[in-house]
Amino acid sequence: MAAAKLTPNAVTAILAGDTNLKPVVQVIDLRSIAVSGNPGSGPRYRAIISDGVAATQALFASQLCDLARSGLLRRGAVVQLLEYIINNVRGIRATVILNMEVLVPECEIIGNPALPPESGVSNSSSMRADQFNGAPGSTAGSTLDTVPRSADNAPVTQRSAAGNFSNMIPRPSDNAQVFQPTVQPSYRPAPNYRNHGTIMKNDAPARIIPISTLNPYQGRWAIKARVTAKGEIRRYHNAKGDGKVFSFDLLDSDGSEIRATCFNALVDRFYEVVEVGKVYVVSRGSLKPARKDYNHLNNEWEIFLESQSTIELCPDENSSIPAMRFSFTSIDKIEDSENNAIVDIIGVVTSVNPSTTIQRKNGMETQKRTISLKDTSGRSVEVTMWGDFCNREGLQLQEMVECGAFPVLAVKAGRVNDYSGKSVGTISSSQLLINPDLAEAHSLRQWFDRGGRDASTQSISRDFTPAASRNEIRKTVAQIKDDGLGMGDKPDWVTVKATVVFFKTDTFCYTACPNMIGDRQCNKKVTKSDSGNWLCDKCNQEFPECDYKYLLQLQIQDHTGTAWATAFQEPGQELLGCSARELYMFKENEDPRYTDVLLQGLHRQYLLRLKVKEETFGEERRVKNTVVKVERVDPSAESKFLLDGISRLTGSY
Repeated sequence: MAAAKLTPNAVTAILAGDTNLKPVVQVIDLRSIAVSGNPGSGPRYRAIISDGVAATQALFASQLCDLARSGLLRRGAVVQLLEYIINNVRGIRATVILNMEVLVPECEIIGNPALPPESGVSNSSSMRADQFNGAPGSTAGSTLDTVPRSADNAPVTQRSAAGNFSNMIPRPSDNAQVFQPTVQPSYRPAPNYRNHGTIMKNDAPARIIPISTLNPYQGRWAIKARVTAKGEIRRYHNAKGDGKVFSFDLLDSDGSEIRATCFNALVDRFYEVVEVGKVYVVSRGSLKPARKDYNHLNNEWEIFLESQSTIELCPDENSSIPAMRFSFTSIDKIEDSENNAIVDIIGVVTSVNPSTTIQRKNGMETQKRTISLKDTSGRSVEVTMWGDFCNREGLQLQEMVECGAFPVLAVKAGRVNDYSGKSVGTISSSQLLINPDLAEAHSLRQWFDRGGRDASTQSISRDFTPAASRNEIRKTVAQIKDDGLGMGDKPDWVTVKATVVFFKTDTFCYTACPNMIGDRQCNKKVTKSDSGNWLCDKCNQEFPECDYKYLLQLQIQDHTGTAWATAFQEPGQELLGCSARELYMFKENEDPRYTDVLLQGLHRQYLLRLKVKEETFGEERRVKNTVVKVERVDPSAESKFLLDGISRLTGSY
């Protein structure tokens, strides 16, 4: 068989930590190892992989072991590594193969591979390919050592005590160096056990490792980290019955983060133990892929604590681990952030609205409070607090603003919402810090006190301050086209004084998912399934009833021309004075109120705040106007606005 093409210097790159290479390598030895404590899972497999020049040890993940058991993967196979990670165990780097493709099931050993010195194995001369090509083949599932006799070539077998790689021992007449893989010694902790009597097997404390090195293929481990966020206890119901869950976020001295989650009995055991800001040693637990819909941390894994898990407080740790790690996004960059993105922001609080009580779709009540933040980018954003944040940090901020203090607020892990403009809301793992001792906070305070208070600011959110006090950009309908608004990389936000002259009535709403995800409704479009229920592809659930949300197409007009615009739920309800569900029912029942509602919404003058952005429809690009805020024209405020404009014009001459 012709020699396959191996990736040059693949082993060196792998051991250097390059996990994006997808190299082609050859399996030059394959052995099974017994897995203690889980007899039903079958053996795991270790191998030596080679790039034709160098070789290194590798461990196959459990999902790949069937390849070896079936014989598809054997010694001499040429494979492409698609996914792998590097473990650093007592100074020796080992490769854990998570996914691969067998390219050539069997091939003679290519080149003269040698184990690199950093693997921990002595290698005074290069390994000869004929020692592998001529050696007896490994049997899948075998844990026997192959030992040639001193007098002839017939091999004998010797059972391996460790269950790891076998040693290939040369005859006395053979002067060539033979590859002898070593067995990695198990961790031996320092003798600092507490006075609990005799130490039983596996009772020694696990070695503390960085969070960044955690992976699902480690045995016993421990991490030392500070709790930066702690969620509330959430209750759920599924096919297995009722349950409860809570999570907390951990940060170690290297700046790495990970989330830990507890279910049911572990909630009772650990919820009161874990406190935000304190340092703990967390040991034992299973690592699973992080659920990115709910987990914003920069870590692909999440810890699920188990009955054997331990959490021990470190009362003397105050300085070695940072209190919190921020990655601030300026407010103008939030305009370009995707919906539901998790961001850290910091700004000066310029206004605080009173807390209100709202009712969720599930009938439960919760608190809501909105505040406004501004920063040096010339933009401001609405921040919505939910739940306990309203009466805790929200009340404190309200008292400070009413006294003229205008504090700096840092928001850790806020969720971006683009429903009407861009806003940021709290989630269960959010943290709010008032006047934090951060360089960014000190810089903002100096900017605000030295003139930033009076700097012109444009909001990227729904406006909730009176029209006369806004720093708004007023345009006519014709200027939207003439000034080329919406043609840039970012949307333009303008206010137009216009009259609604027409509503499209064929499709004025859509069927929406009623499911609550955290503090927000899903609102994705649902369709009727064969069972008669409403199916949401995003939530992957069916519901007996759906919700109705406005998707209203309307034509607006001022003295300069007409334009089409789109209004979603809240602006649509402001324009028509009733909910989308009510209007849909009027139409379905041929209720005369349907026509009355539409006629009453026409020929009224409004201040319409528009988001103007060019979008692609099929192969056509055109500017879309989205109504994000609707206000009735206040004659007093509008008169003041016009008088101010006249004053500016006359003052320029």
